Amino acid sequence: MEWIFILAIVAFFVWRMMPAKGVKTITTNDVKGLLKDKSKQFIDVRTPAEYKGNHIREFQNIPLNTLKAKVDKLDKNKETIVICQSGMRSAQAANILKKSGFTNVTNVKGGMIAWR
Repeated sequence: MEWIFILAIVAFFVWRMMPAKGVKTITTNDVKGLLKDKSKQFIDVRTPAEYKGNHIREFQNIPLNTLKAKVDKLDKNKETIVICQSGMRSAQAANILKKSGFTNVTNVKGGMIAWR
């Protein structure tokens, strides 16, 4: 019985980490080549304190817990690239954006931990 419980917990976390259907994943190296592209919008979903500590200038800080309320202020027609600390919150943000009608959403794999 213990194994079933452990398996269920592992499955839950794997499911939470998987990107939403239709969400692309890119590396931090890929992001570096896109930062000057004005046809894209860059969103950092970390907390303001995390953002203040270290951020990529082109990324706008919209914390995950406020994203649903601010989604109408974003352009649904632009590719939206989302980053967080490790890639987990940005995967959740990508799900929120997809459910809100965004068609071109990209999650940064590894997040700011992978940024060099």
